[in-house]
Amino acid sequence: MSNVARTYNQNHVPRKHTPGRRRVSMYIAWSYPAEAGRNPAELDNRFSTMTEVRRVAWPAYEEPRWSDPLQFQQGIAGSLELFFWAFAPFQQFVGEIAGTPVPVFQRIDQAGFKLPLDDRVLSDVDTLLVFGLDHNVTGQEATAEEIESVRRFLNREGTCLILGPHHDVGVSDDANVRNMEYKHHGDALVPRQQRFGLYTKSLMKGLGIPVENRHGLRPLRDPATKKLAPLTIDRDLDTKGWLRGVTTFNFHMHLPHYAVTDDSGAVRVLARQPIDMSKPHPFTEAGNTEFNMFLWMPPEGNRAGDVLFADSTIFSTLFGADESLHNFWRNLATAK
Repeated sequence: MSNVARTYNQNHVPRKHTPGRRRVSMYIAWSYPAEAGRNPAELDNRFSTMTEVRRVAWPAYEEPRWSDPLQFQQGIAGSLELFFWAFAPFQQFVGEIAGTPVPVFQRIDQAGFKLPLDDRVLSDVDTLLVFGLDHNVTGQEATAEEIESVRRFLNREGTCLILGPHHDVGVSDDANVRNMEYKHHGDALVPRQQRFGLYTKSLMKGLGIPVENRHGLRPLRDPATKKLAPLTIDRDLDTKGWLRGVTTFNFHMHLPHYAVTDDSGAVRVLARQPIDMSKPHPFTEAGNTEFNMFLWMPPEGNRAGDVLFADSTIFSTLFGADESLHNFWRNLATAK
């Protein structure tokens, strides 16, 4: 439990630019009411209820702070709050390095306030993380005005946009294929179809970024340490040192493959993750043994800022954090 008083439902206080310090913000591109209000009787395309989380993860969430309905919400809203719990260590770690708070914005928050990705978010940030945790069925799409605002942001020297569209499982209409995907990742909390990231997809399309989030692949783990198998890193391409001191990220049962959809060379694949091959998946049956985990688009043309791709779970501590992950966070917070 944090010993710092929590605040909610107040206006953001803009941060002043300090040379050598990066202002970092997080933007969750969901409608909280739309996600929390999904019908739990529908099997697909929703987050789990907190009751389902407790049942599947038992006894991990049986302390009163999670299980007592007088203290913690037991519906879908409860599982959404776990994201905020899990992002807090990243906020604290980076905030201490940067010397300024790391705010978390939501496209539509718990109280129904709508905050498009505009200058209210972009005017006082150097590194912006946009998490595509919106289910496609909720219809969150970037407007032309938002796309133009982000384009102006990236035209500013020294900026960095980190995009994290989450997994996209169950695309096929074939129930057998969907079931193969489900058994591959092995997470009972993920339904046979759970398609994420319409907002980030529309933003990428508007910006002309040739990347798509595909599948939900289970990464290979070391059987002894239970940590992720080491990333396959192309350090020759990592000329800015994003992965300096990094060997692995943290474990998550289903991660997206960030497919590069053209061969222009604008996107550099800096890190690939070995796949757990113990259960079949259409992607591995096509001959793949790794998936694209971390991508970089260096500045080009009028775009002065960097664009990175990294899944939102890499900034979460639900599955732990170690020195390698902290090194990655530090690299982002101190990038020149």
